[in-house]
Amino acid sequence: MANEFRICDECLATNIKTLVPRLKKIDPEATIQIGCQSYCGPGRKKVFAFVNDKPLTGMTEDELIKKIEKKIGTKQISNI
Repeated sequence: MANEFRICDECLATNIKTLVPRLKKIDPEATIQIGCQSYCGPGRKKVFAFVNDKPLTGMTEDELIKKIEKKIGTKQISNI
């Protein structure tokens, strides 16, 4: 089953320019949907992504990436 990442391009804490390449590196075959996720409250202060319909958050992008790797069982080789 392919992974699915959903991220918001309007939330203040999420930088899609840096997050999208990192998600692609974790799973090049995953579907990445960008748009409002109706998660505005947490999205003001925390970086987040929905991973296979489950929300994951982090205070930093690095923290979020570690949680995503743990959730889908992969390790990112290096940071971009």
